[in-house]
Order: sequence, then structure tokens, then C-alpha cells
Amino acid sequence: MAVIEITSLTDPGIEVFSTLTEAQLRNRLEPAKGIFIAESPKVISVALDAGYQPTALLCERRHIEGDARTIIQRCGDIPVYTGTRALLEQLTGYTLTRGVLCAMRRPVPRPVPDVCREARRVAVIDGVVDTTNIGAIFRSAAALGIDAVLLTRSSCDPLNRRAVRVSMGSVFLMPWTWLDDPVSSLSDLGFQTAAMALTDDSIPLDDPRLKTVDRLAVILGTEGDGLARETILAADYVVRIPMSHHVDSLNVAAASAVAFWELRAAPQPG
Repeated sequence: MAVIEITSLTDPGIEVFSTLTEAQLRNRLEPAKGIFIAESPKVISVALDAGYQPTALLCERRHIEGDARTIIQRCGDIPVYTGTRALLEQLTGYTLTRGVLCAMRRPVPRPVPDVCREARRVAVIDGVVDTTNIGAIFRSAAALGIDAVLLTRSSCDPLNRRAVRVSMGSVFLMPWTWLDDPVSSLSDLGFQTAAMALTDDSIPLDDPRLKTVDRLAVILGTEGDGLARETILAADYVVRIPMSHHVDSLNVAAASAVAFWELRAAPQPG
């Protein structure tokens, strides 16, 4: 462990924490060099348990022998940058909750068939851009029986710092990858699709036919306009959550939790 005291946010080595944007951290041109930021000992610990590789830590001095001690020990021989609370508070968007940030290597995206190979229930996130919603959907997916998550390129990056924080590290627990082909391509992998949308012919979420589907992909759309018409038309089922008191719909994160629970796979015999 190399503890490095910083006196300025321009000190060499801390650019990953202080000046690089989310887009620069992601590094789409060279994914193998991409980095993301995890914060708080609990979330960092979940990432380490899942095999993610740390590259540097930043924490308040008092946390080196406190909240961050176990994390530092687990991270091995990487730089640990530290400084005064007043200095670290100058970091853009830095919230001193638990006072620990960890830069980690971004994994190379896996092929869709690999991610879905053993899955019976898959969530497809199509065009959801709010980081809080992405984090909440991943947390619900991990808790409520979803086996894998696929995202269209128009969706927010699950390894965005806020999405990771909101998910409480659930993004590290779920197999996930980007879906570049149409959602209808999942039929080639043996999935039927259920588009969550309000249409004249949508069926209620508790329709018994949905319980009989062995492999089901649940498609969730954007916060504002919902799913594209072509996506809805191509789906095997169009599904709505029955509402009361003239409420027309739920936030996509809340809707995902309801749908995941109701559409969970039935236990396999034996």
C-alpha cells in the first residue's frame, strides 16, 4: 500500500477522481482501458467480491485506519490518495458519505448469448437515461428473480457513479451487457418478449399465460415516451400493470419492481 498525500486537486494521479468526465472514464474507443468509480466501503466490497479490479483509492485521512481499512487491505498494491476533508470536498459531485472512492477497471462487455445462456428471466432496458432509475432497476432485478439485464445503447451506463451508488452495488451482482440487435432477436435465444406498455390490447400483469412462459424477456421503456411502437408491435405480449384511482402509470423503476416480482420464473421441478 502506497499512501500518497495530496495538497491540490491538480496533483498527478488523481485525474480519475477530479477531472475526468463519465464519458472519458468510460472510454468507448478503447473499452479495455475504461474506468468507473465506486464509492463507500460497502459498494466497493461488493465489487471486489464480484472480481472487479481496483486501480486506485481516494479517501479522507481518518478513514485509512477506519472505514477504509479493510478495503485498502483487500486492494493490494495500488495507490491510496488522501488529503484533508476540506480539500476532498472540492471534488465535483463528491459526497463525503463514508469518505471512500475507488477507481476500478471496466470489464469488457460480454456477448448477449453468453450473458443469457442460463437465464430464464431477462430485463431489457430500452432508452432509460436517468441514472437513479438505472440503479433502482438493477437493485430490483437482483432482488426479485431476474437472471440477467440487457441495455440498448440509448440507455444510461450502469457503471455510472450515481447508478452504482443507487443500486447499492447490485450492478456488480447481475450479469449484464449491451444489446445492439433488435429486441426481437432474443427469440433466437429461446425467449418470448413482454413489452411493458399501455395499449388498447395490452394484457394485465397477472395474466396466467405469462406464468407459463419458460424464458421471458421483460422490456422496459424510457421515462417519458415509453417504448417505441415498433418494439411494442414486435413483442409477443404487451403488458400493463393494473392501476387504481385513475393513476395511468408508475415510474419505470417502480414498475420494474412490480413486474419482476409478478413475472418471476416458476420453480423448476426437482
